[in-house]
Amino acid sequence: MASSVYSPTAFRNKTALITGGTSGIGKITALALAQHGAHVVLTGRRAAEGEAIASEIRKLGVQGVFVQGDVTDEKHIEAAVSKAASLTGTLDFAFNNAGIELGNLPTTEASPEHYRKVMDINVLGVLLSMKHEIRAMMKNNAGNGAGSIVNTSSVAGSIGMAGAGIYIASKHAVNGLTKSAALEVAKSNIRVNTVSPGGVDTAMLDRFTGNKQPDAMAWMNNAHPIGRIATPEEIAQPVLFLFSDASSFVTGSDLVVDGAFTTA
Repeated sequence: MASSVYSPTAFRNKTALITGGTSGIGKITALALAQHGAHVVLTGRRAAEGEAIASEIRKLGVQGVFVQGDVTDEKHIEAAVSKAASLTGTLDFAFNNAGIELGNLPTTEASPEHYRKVMDINVLGVLLSMKHEIRAMMKNNAGNGAGSIVNTSSVAGSIGMAGAGIYIASKHAVNGLTKSAALEVAKSNIRVNTVSPGGVDTAMLDRFTGNKQPDAMAWMNNAHPIGRIATPEEIAQPVLFLFSDASSFVTGSDLVVDGAFTTA
């Protein structure tokens, strides 16, 4: 395994909760944490995929648990957080990664149903997750608090994009929720940050590009000055950095990992 900027024991015998952990960035982050010795609880709506990843995690010699459910259901979030905290007595890390995309929808065609679908998952899901994760983390360190939360935002959280207004708005909202939460818990040794990927080779990108249609992929690759989209691993490692002791003075920040997409 490649050497890391964080200490070898940064994750050992600690517990992480990952929402939207059944594929893509969530799955790869879950496995990366497990490889570093963390116990992982992951959530998602697809039971077969979730149980398979939990099994992979357990084969790495740590605890891996899948909790099926929807991030818009507060009782599901409470149950997942409770399960994670019960593994070792603390919830140390939380990666709020569940989200959906919505593109090719001009403002003039948007409906309340479109709005609620995206905002409920991308924004309400993050809000409810942080609500209960922070409560759990406040109990760490003999009640003095400790932990790190990372929310998945996007380059969409800092720019506009024609035909994706609701999705853009949802990621702007995630950034705002994150900064506000970070200020609320800054003195409790709980850090809250966002990671903002550009294009990443996931199922979400497949849907966005019509199963990687050549013209769509050419545009996507060219939109990144680095000349390509990211792999999920290239987003997972920055997430681990934000969890780790190497980022102990980083909170309320947005770590943009976009191959210069927003720089061009």
